[in-house]
Amino acid sequence: MKRYGPWRLAVFVSAWIPLLLWFYQGWTLQLGTDPGKTLVDRLGLATLILLLITLAMTPFRYLTGWGGWLAVRRQLGLWSFAYAVLHVVGYGVFLLALNWGQLLADLVKRPYIVVGALAWLCLLLLALTSNRFAMRRLGTRWKTLHTLIYPALLLALLHMLWIVRSDLKEWSLYAAVGFALLVLRIPSVAGWLASGRIALFSQKVQKNR
Repeated sequence: MKRYGPWRLAVFVSAWIPLLLWFYQGWTLQLGTDPGKTLVDRLGLATLILLLITLAMTPFRYLTGWGGWLAVRRQLGLWSFAYAVLHVVGYGVFLLALNWGQLLADLVKRPYIVVGALAWLCLLLLALTSNRFAMRRLGTRWKTLHTLIYPALLLALLHMLWIVRSDLKEWSLYAAVGFALLVLRIPSVAGWLASGRIALFSQKVQKNR
């Protein structure tokens, strides 16, 4: 993994860019008439995007044969959880004004919050068990546990759908990408990607002879 150090550093730095940009926009009053809600929405969307990127690492590995994709998969997953935490904190600070008791009322009146909370809990379990100690401790159960990333994605998409149901264009894009990534995780499809990459590599080798 050390040989991917610069690549992992680039991913780490890139993950900070949205936060720094939003901080600057908030400081310069460029987040609109309701900056708190805008920030909460953007943090939630960033969580979903990072989750999709995390799921894309394995198909990219099958398609290209480059191990660097898998070298940053855990880091991307943890960044997705970090943005999810900020999303929840932002909701509590800006939309609830730290009145956490109101959250219980919102859970009854707004079921999409329950869906979002379930997605957050899935990401929490994934983050807590993303270390080598958990891998050794859980053994074969670790892989089973980490299939929670799939319901986490579906719940996150449903959470977003419930919020933006009046405008489905953007949601449809993320849903299509998510569906494609789930299809690419099917063993037969993954094998097809890997075989296609090997065949393409063989053709290039033959042409270079």
